[in-house]
Amino acid sequence: MSRRQPSGPAASAASPGSGTRPPGPPAGGPRRGGHGAAMAPAEKSLNFGASARRLIGLLKPHRLRVIAVLALSVTAVVMNVVAPKVLGKAVDAVFAGSVSMHLPLGSTKAQAVAALRASGQSKMADMVAAMDLVPGSGIDFDRVATILLTVVALYVVASLLQVVQARLLNTVVQRTVEKLRADVDAKLQRVPLAYVDSRPRGELLSRVTNDIDNVGQSMQQSAGQLLVSICTVLGVVVMMLTVSWQLTIVALLTIPLVMLVAGQIMKRSQGQYVAQWAHTGTLNGQIEEAFTAHELVKVFGRGPQVEAAFASTNASLTEVSRRAQFLSGLMMPIMMFVGNLQYVAICVIGGVRVASGQMTLGDVTVFIQYSRQFTQPVTQIASMINLLQSGVASAERVFEVLDAPEESRDARGRGAGENAHLPTPLRGEVVFDDVRFGYHPDAPLITGLDLRIEPGQTVAIVGPTGAGKTTLVNLVMRFYDVDAGRILVDGVDVRDVPREELRSHFGMVLQDSWLFRGTIADNLRYGRLDASDDELLEAARATFVDRFVHSLPDGYDTIIDDEGGSISTGERQLITIARAFLARPDILILDEATSSVDTRTEATLQQAMAALRQDRTSFVIAHRLSTIRDADIILVMENGDIVEQGSHDDLLAARGAYWRLYEAQFAGAAQTDTDEGKAADVRPA
Repeated sequence: MSRRQPSGPAASAASPGSGTRPPGPPAGGPRRGGHGAAMAPAEKSLNFGASARRLIGLLKPHRLRVIAVLALSVTAVVMNVVAPKVLGKAVDAVFAGSVSMHLPLGSTKAQAVAALRASGQSKMADMVAAMDLVPGSGIDFDRVATILLTVVALYVVASLLQVVQARLLNTVVQRTVEKLRADVDAKLQRVPLAYVDSRPRGELLSRVTNDIDNVGQSMQQSAGQLLVSICTVLGVVVMMLTVSWQLTIVALLTIPLVMLVAGQIMKRSQGQYVAQWAHTGTLNGQIEEAFTAHELVKVFGRGPQVEAAFASTNASLTEVSRRAQFLSGLMMPIMMFVGNLQYVAICVIGGVRVASGQMTLGDVTVFIQYSRQFTQPVTQIASMINLLQSGVASAERVFEVLDAPEESRDARGRGAGENAHLPTPLRGEVVFDDVRFGYHPDAPLITGLDLRIEPGQTVAIVGPTGAGKTTLVNLVMRFYDVDAGRILVDGVDVRDVPREELRSHFGMVLQDSWLFRGTIADNLRYGRLDASDDELLEAARATFVDRFVHSLPDGYDTIIDDEGGSISTGERQLITIARAFLARPDILILDEATSSVDTRTEATLQQAMAALRQDRTSFVIAHRLSTIRDADIILVMENGDIVEQGSHDDLLAARGAYWRLYEAQFAGAAQTDTDEGKAADVRPA
């Protein structure tokens, strides 16, 4: 009975083991390498406009909240920009009241102005004529109090609206980032194995973690502030025009200078932000590689080289980050300088207009406040643009993952309802018909392969490293598709079967023992979630997992991580074998499955493996020829071609490629045993 395995990177997709690995991506792309094979970051400017529009498009599912954020922001800004105009009336009331105290009580304003002109105080007369006052009345404190309470109410309500707006915006950004993470995770489940194999793992992880986090932080910090700043600029300009169009022109004269400065800084900082995040990905790749192979680094004494490679990339990252932050930091002092020039100009021109009676003191005070309100958001907009550059640079790196070509779910143009399906129950016949394949078009590996494997046969595949052994089974499971020819399972071309359905009939045990954080029982059930406790125990006993589990403190409930925790390498491998045993696949693939266990355990495991292979087609990839003597067919591969096939005895008798491999493995061992025997003969009693 066939059981469906869970779809996942370790359940259905496996890194090639002892056979040929893909040598890398097409020319020009990033390559997997050692510590010195860091990916060179792109220095050219990113496509800011298109990427920013796409980033904004991620907010569409939350359009109602976005509209609410816009409405709250506009309302709060209107209140904030109206408040200074209202406050200016209080200044006028206080100043006019103070002036009125020096004018004769009982006279009208016209009489007071005429008296001032008659006494030669023309400028004072012009000033009084522009004021709203009653001679001799003094300051109207009730009116001033009413105005101040109105201003306080405006500021309080505006602050509350900004709090609600910030809360809504935070919800929108966090849910957008959550969806983006989910989309990237789902995408990585759909990309072909070649995509993951051809990229440094740490660099890919950096896009999924660091870059998405930076996108969220940039949107959170800049989106709300940018929106408020733009609304404030527009609102302040309108209010300044209502006060004095002449001073408004003076204030707006700084805009071209601001845009020129911002444009030059953006032009120079874009490439630095792209390089910063590319270097971050490279550095993460080196760190992940060094810690994953920490034991090898120690064993071979490569610590200084690892440190040197890290120091080099770290220095490059520091330099591009320094340049990016320096350029961003220039914006604030330049804008403050421009704002101060604007302030001086407004004070001088405003003072002249007050003295001439063309403006009131309150209007000038209000306009100075508006000029400050105008300069600050313009400065913030310029700063937010630099922050957005960093976020958009990260977003573009994430979009590159989302835009990666996917594994076709329905092959060769078939629709979802037009796929072929494997027969049930599956017999397990596998046919290679003139198969041709290469990881690169200009480097063919398998050329014209023909092979028929009968149901229930155990097929062992041997050959030197790089001969194409693992490639053969990767083609059967459609981790890669053939370039020409076809592979048939029970007469059905595997390219016409959805990958998930095809792989549900396969079980695989790799040379690397992939485990996941969880209990031992969880890891055993990974291939068949509905297995009962009795079936789990049966599989564990058949593969000798039960023997060592009882020595653990929590037995099958012992928590292990992806590195196996407190259990040995061999015990981890036993768990992966038991996992395949419990899954009950129709076709079994064993890729150097016993390479990590000791000789005594291996001999015992052969019996369990024989039971596991009973009544199912099995592919066994092996380097140790002693483990495949009982195989029905042994295929000997060299340079992607099958050069010999037959039983163990027949191939030895032929004294060909298999015989040479066998002699290379066992002649040295036999010679060593003979030499040790001779040495024992001459030892003193």
